[in-house]
Amino acid sequence: MKRQFLALLASGLLSASAFAQVSVSDPWIRATVPAQKVTGAFMKLQSAAPARLVGVQTEVAGRAELHEMAMDGQTMRMRRVESIELPAGKPVNLASGGYHVMLFELKRQVKEGESVELTLLVADAAGKRQDVKVKVPVKPLTHSAHTGH
Repeated sequence: MKRQFLALLASGLLSASAFAQVSVSDPWIRATVPAQKVTGAFMKLQSAAPARLVGVQTEVAGRAELHEMAMDGQTMRMRRVESIELPAGKPVNLASGGYHVMLFELKRQVKEGESVELTLLVADAAGKRQDVKVKVPVKPLTHSAHTGH
């Protein structure tokens, strides 16, 4: 009985540990001009276990949404998405021209050189949610990350 309990405990710790391993690399937010009320946030995400990015929160914006740029015939359109799949072990690039985060109703100007805290809401395959806090540097208006779509 003791051995079964220890095996169950170890199994639970391993699955919790795998879920907690969502890494964020190369995050950045585009700076704004004083009256601007919208900007974008970009980054690379990787999860050790299958998961989904289901939301974003930040103090700097009234609302934050997950978006996707996609072709609609000959026109590139941006649309809101409910979630972004994070396949186990595979990097997911949130970048201009693809999936990204939109920050709406900005409460103030977002200036180059500062950092903005974002909270990424991640759900595992069972629906259990985890917050991943990220300090995101603000890059110049003209910044464009080189992405390998």
